[in-house]
Parts: sequence; C-alpha cells; structure tokens
Amino acid sequence: MAVAVERLITSDILKPGRYLGNERLAVHKPWDTTAIRWVLTYPEVYEVGASNLGHIILYNILNAQPRQLCDRAYLPGKDLAAKLRETNTPLFAVESKRSLTEFDILGFSLSYELGATNILEMLDLGGIPLTWRERQKAEEARGESPNLQSQFPLIFAGGQTATSNPEPYADFFEFFALGDGEELLPEIGLVLEEGKQARLSRENLLLDLAQIPGVYVPQFYEMAEDGSVHPRRPDVPKRILRRVATPIPAYSIGLVPYVETVHDRLTIEIRRGCTRGCRFCQPGMLTRPARDVEPDQVIEAIEQGMRATGYNEFSLLSLSCSDYLSLPAVGMEIKNRLKNENISLTLPSQRVDRFDENIANILGGTRQGGLTFAPEAGTQRMRDIVNKGLTNEELLRGVKTAWEQGWDKIKLYFMIGLPGETDVDVLGIAETVNWLQRECRGKGRKPLNFNLTISNFTPKPHTPFQWHSVSTTEFKRKQNLLRQEFRRIKGVKVNFTDVRISAMEDFVGRGDRNLGKVVRRAWELGAGMDSWYENLDQAFSAWASAIAQAGLDWKYRQVENGEWNLFHAQEQKRSADTQNPQLPTPVQTRLIASLPTPLIASLPTPHSPLPTPHSLNIPLPWDHIDTGIDKKWLQEDLQRALEAAIVPDCSFEGCSHCGVCGTDFGHNVVIESPAIPKFAGEFVPNPTKAQRLRVWFGKQGNMALISHLDLIRLFDRVVRRAGLPIAFTGGFHPMPRISVATALALGATSSGEIVDFELTVPVEVDTFREQLAREMPTDIPIYNVEQIDLKASAATQLLESAEYLITVATLAETTPIQWQNWIDIIKAKEELWYEQITKSGKSQLINLRDRLFELELVETYNSKAESISSVIRYLGSYRQDGLLLRPEQILFMLESVASVEFQLLHIHRNRLILGV
Repeated sequence: MAVAVERLITSDILKPGRYLGNERLAVHKPWDTTAIRWVLTYPEVYEVGASNLGHIILYNILNAQPRQLCDRAYLPGKDLAAKLRETNTPLFAVESKRSLTEFDILGFSLSYELGATNILEMLDLGGIPLTWRERQKAEEARGESPNLQSQFPLIFAGGQTATSNPEPYADFFEFFALGDGEELLPEIGLVLEEGKQARLSRENLLLDLAQIPGVYVPQFYEMAEDGSVHPRRPDVPKRILRRVATPIPAYSIGLVPYVETVHDRLTIEIRRGCTRGCRFCQPGMLTRPARDVEPDQVIEAIEQGMRATGYNEFSLLSLSCSDYLSLPAVGMEIKNRLKNENISLTLPSQRVDRFDENIANILGGTRQGGLTFAPEAGTQRMRDIVNKGLTNEELLRGVKTAWEQGWDKIKLYFMIGLPGETDVDVLGIAETVNWLQRECRGKGRKPLNFNLTISNFTPKPHTPFQWHSVSTTEFKRKQNLLRQEFRRIKGVKVNFTDVRISAMEDFVGRGDRNLGKVVRRAWELGAGMDSWYENLDQAFSAWASAIAQAGLDWKYRQVENGEWNLFHAQEQKRSADTQNPQLPTPVQTRLIASLPTPLIASLPTPHSPLPTPHSLNIPLPWDHIDTGIDKKWLQEDLQRALEAAIVPDCSFEGCSHCGVCGTDFGHNVVIESPAIPKFAGEFVPNPTKAQRLRVWFGKQGNMALISHLDLIRLFDRVVRRAGLPIAFTGGFHPMPRISVATALALGATSSGEIVDFELTVPVEVDTFREQLAREMPTDIPIYNVEQIDLKASAATQLLESAEYLITVATLAETTPIQWQNWIDIIKAKEELWYEQITKSGKSQLINLRDRLFELELVETYNSKAESISSVIRYLGSYRQDGLLLRPEQILFMLESVASVEFQLLHIHRNRLILGV
C-alpha cells in the first residue's frame, strides 16, 4: 500500500521537490512484474545523495536486471521527518511512495565514519528495528519461518567506510557489500530471487549470500578479545574479498533532478583506482588496481549524456584525473564537438605536477571553472614521507601554468599531523604559499589568491599510517602556528578542520564491534548530519556522551592524546609490562624521533607503547577484510616513510609488490593517449536574434512544488535536449535568452504562465511547440505558442493583471449566502486599507480595493475537519512596479468584513493578462 504522502509533501516544507521521485530518466518499473524489489538509500539529504555517481550507477544497473526493481530513498529534512513522526507515517521510497518495509532489500551507502547515525535515523523513520538481532527476534516472535516476504527487508551497507572497517557498524546490518558493486549487486539479486522462490529462512538465505565473494555477513563471525574477527562456523570464508569491477560509463547517465544538487552536472568516470601510493590515502589503497576507461567510451558517454540530460556542464571523475593519459585528448574532442552549446568541463582535485597547457585548454573558456591542487605538505621532506611524489619545481610549474592561463584564484589542500612532522614542516605550508605568490606576479594582472583547506590527518585502516595518531592538543597548537603566520600574508583565505570531529572520525574509523553501542547511543542523543558544520557542536556532545556512557572514554582519551596503541587487549598487559621495561628497538627510536617534543616528554614507555615490530603485528579489527594489499607490505611502507623513501607509481613504473595484482583483483590497465585534436576555439555567443516566440504554459500536479529558480533551470535543459537554436546573452557568462514573465508561489498551480524564447534561427511555430512539449514534464503542459515582434517588449514588462482561483476555508459555521454577502460587501467598498512593510523596512498604507478589479464566489463546499471551504475567483493588479494584489490580501479583505478567521488552502493562477 502506497503511503499517502500528498498530505506531507507540501509547500510548507523546505524544497518539497526533493521527495517527488519524478526526475528525468528515473526508472518506474511495474511493481507486480518484479521478483526482487530494492531500495538504494543515500543517508544524506537529497541534494547530496541524488548527485552521487555511485548511487546513480548502481540504480541504473539494478533496474537493467530482469525481474528486479530499484527505488530510492534519502534522509528527509527535519521538517518532513517531524511530519512523518507526528502522523506515524513510515519513511518511503521516492518513486513508488511505498514504505521501506514493503521492499525485499534495503541498501545504504556508508562512505563516512560518522554517517551511521543518519542510517539509524532512516531505519527508525521507516519503522525498522535498528539491529539485525532485533529484526531477527521480531521475525521469530511472529511464529513463522522468517523469509524475505516477511516483516522487514534485509539491510546491508556498501561504500568506502563499509569496505574499510565494517566492525563498528556490524550490529546494524545483515551483510556488507565490499568493494565495487556493479557486478556484486546483481549477483546478490539472483541469490535473493532463488532464495525467495525456495522460501529459505533468513539465516539460510544469508548463508547463501555469504558464499558470494565480497559479501560479509557479520552474524556468522565473532570478535576475539584482541579485537580480531573470526568465523563462528566452518562454511563461511575466513577472509572476505573486496570486489573489483570495470567502470562502464554508459550507466552514469541518469537522474536529472529538478532541485539543484551539490554536483549539478553530468559526471563520467574516466579512471578507477589510484596507484600513486600516498601513504595517508585510504581510497588509493582500497581501489587498486588502476583501471583506465577506453577514451571512445568516455567520449560517447559524454556526448550521449549531455543530449539526454540537457546539462550545461560535465565533470570527469577519478581519484587522480591527471593520471588518465587520455584526459587532454578526450577533453578537447568533447569541447570541439560541443563547441556551440556553451558547455563547460570541471575536474576534481588533480595532480599539480601533471597540469599543463593541454589540460588548461580543456578547462578554460567562457565559464572557466575553479582549480584545485593538493600539495598536502609544505616541505619536500614531508611530501616524501607521505609519498606524494611532488617536487617544489613541479608544484611551481603547475601553479604558474594555471596563473599564466588566466586563473587568479586557486584552491590548495594541505594536511597537518602527519608522521614525522615538525614545526618547520607546518610553517612550511605558509612559506610555500608565500613563495608561490611571489613567483606569480606580473604587470596588469591581479595578485594570485589562494583558498586553503588545512585538514587534520586522520589515520585510516588499510594504509601504512593506520598505526599512527596525533593528539588534539598538537593539532590545535599547529593550527595556531599557521593562523599567526597567515595573518602576514594577503590574498589567502584559510579554512581549518575542527579537531574534535577529526578525533571522533579516528576513534570510530579504527574501532571494533564494541562501538556499535556508541553509534546507537550517539544517535539517540541527537547526533546526525555530522558532516554539516551547523550541527557540529550538538554532534560532538552527543558522541562524547555516548562514549562515556559505554565506558569507552579511556579509549577515546588515547585518541585525543595521540597514543599509537588503541586496542583494549593491550591495556591488560601494561601493568605486567611495567615489571620488565625494555630498551627501544631501532624502529621505536626512529618513531620517537619523529614525534613532537611535547608528546615525547609525556610518553611513559610502558604505558603508551609505540609500534614495535611486535605491536605492528597486533591483530586489527579489519584484518579479515581482504583488500588485496599485504599487511606486511603496509608495515614495510611505514618504515620507508620514516626514511622518507619514495615508492614509484606502479601504473607507470615498476611493481611495488603491494600484493593486489593477480587473479582476484586484476592488474593495472593504462591506456595510451590518442592524438590530441586541434583546438577548434572557445564558445562564441551568437548574438543573432532571428525570432522571438511567446509560450503559454501550465504548472500542475507535482511540478507545483518546483521553485521558480528550478523552473528556469528546467527550461534551459529542455531547450538543450530539444536541440532548439536558442540565442545567448553576451558577456563573460553567456546565458540563454529565456525569460519567464513572473514567478509563481511555491505550491500554487497555474494554467496561464508565460515565457519568451529568442532563437538564432527561425523555427516553425508548430515544430517548436512539438519539440518543446516532447521534452517537458507532463505536469508542465504547453497551451499555445505565438511568434511576436523582435522589438516587442518582454512579457514581464507588459504585465497588467492576473486572474486567480483561490480555495479559502473557515472553521466557523457559514452558509453560501454568507460567503456571497461578504463578497458583495467587499465589492461595494471603495477603500480597504492594508499596512504594508516595504523592502527598506518602512510601513505604508495601501488601498487594496484600488487593486481589485473583479471578485466572484465560484462554489462552496464542506471540507475536512468540519470546515467550510469556498472557491473564489478574482482579477487583480499584477504590475512589476509593485502594484500587486496577492491572494493573501484577499483573505485580509474577507477577515475585515466578516470578522472571521480564514485559511488559504490552495492558489491557482488562471491567467496573466498583458497590456498593449
């Protein structure tokens, strides 16, 4: 049974268009013809989740499977969440509007250490018990053999954090999908379909799933005292393999939201995996080997995707786009093909040492995007320790090339708290920025500005630095050093990461199963949306209280104090160790030397053991996850870091022997670049105005919940998809010549809106109407198209009046005769004064009666809650100079003559009337 969400998704909540599920390229498969029904959820607000590339790819792949259906759900805003709880309505999937419990399987993306609280919020809103044990007990209490058709769906998680260390979240999920999901999820779907047909019990179904490489079922494993994880039964694998898949760009085309998202563009993956070997970088370690996508596939996907979506911007995605050797050739080919369509290309943070004129050419143009580099450290020594593979000369060459190609502002990422870092290295960040500014000066040019993000190093599982920690006190001290230094440097904006959240990410990210109760209690205390800074204080307080209540504050203090050994098993040994203190080993000595002096002074050796060869072999909570990288290699690479030794990129130089390449994970795939096409020139706006067309359209149904700005964006995309020859404005940011006459209130419907289009080439009116209507949503009907004189005034300048139908209710006992009397009294009056506050805050009196031309009672009827409702038609002034008669002011008139309180239920604009 579908949830009656029309009562909840209304104009009084923020951005109701988030929850409509009617995006272009959304897939609506018949419910009754599918065997397995999925919901893929992204536990963030819609604007974040709907633009996530992995979310889009897996949604498309699952819907491409026969007998499988995939819907979507997102974390609702606080306003809708409150409505759901007040009305006891379960959280729903956006397309089918069915509650989450009606589906067979519910998958969450877990890509952030503290994001699990949002998952618990969604489960709670969906009426689903939070842990697999609670769900199992609920099934058993029904007295039936549990199966997929029973009370609750199977709950699983995937994503980087789930693959890295699933243990802190093991209580909440039936299973985890580790690694790439393109091949793994369809395999899971087939097993579910067979299990559903055979009516397997929940346990037997999970046992079948556990046989799939990449599926980890935590209830079949147990945690030992030392934090390590081992199978509880012999028929599941000891270690669970991370899955690796080849990117397929065609599946990236899909879901064009009406609401503006954080990545409001087409995104195509060009390379998966990174072999640079940065020692702090978990994504680089978890996505090996590196796999290039064939350039022809990328070009075809971009060209088809831009035509299908109507976006005016696309992005090429990779952990290191510059390592995709075909980047300049692909970018230039697309730029040439779409030269006349005002399309721009953006790239994520890229390697500054590979940035050259070829890459600058594909990024430049009329809408030059931002540029981001990540030097990570301020000195050559520190960049060698982290294996960045970047010299000062390469850094300067890349930044100077960007400056010479027209960029006046560049974003740089740095990190503090890395192993072996000294104050000289910290201050080297400011010195490096100052040096880059000095080297990039020239007559007639603005000084080069920098926007810096300086984050706190957070150790991640499966990296060489997973054994390292830094105290929060040290982070604060280093941040203060840099704040003082940057006060003397102009043209630099510096952003620091909050040290509290960094420590919390470390604590949870390297935790074991004992943290499940902490995660749950943090959610109960209000921790959610932890990555959003406006809730940071509340989130930190909730997490800190949860840790204390779980009796794990001693362990959190180890993180805050920067101690290396974070495992409870060692705590029990420490008293015994004090009886037999030993001299430091050579490795210990080097590690101690790399630590800041204040921290060394505070280290009683037995009580804060540093990673000796023995302690590096202590079992870790994530050792049972087989990422392909040998733990011994990580230990060796940590020693290489202490010696500032570089490991070359194995995609382009010799093998580093990390252990990944082989049958299970494949090998690096590096594709040589084709020839770079000759640059055909930048987009030149065509100022020709050969034809102007005026279109009358409606805004009905769900589209009434799309804002005016979103509507303008929709028209731009519709024109692009239809291939209509729209004219552009001139200037630095050419915009399409599309002019909507006026805005319509959010939630109001209309059958009389007007928009003007200016074209560079004349088009038959009927052809234009047909092409436009074909690409428009069905709830935006096209009523009429007329050609008007090119010199005629715009519709927005000709507005004179507007006709509305408004639905008004009152709880007072009334009759149709009373309603008519009130209407007649208003019409008989010559003055109805209304106090209006101007934009400057001043109060002024206006006579509303002068702005009312016609008023008529259309009908009266009984509505819900014993209220009496009436539909009233009025014609009033609607001029852009401010002489407007708004629907709310009709209510004021009614209340003035009736002395009764009224409520405005609905607004419908019948027509806009233009002057001559």
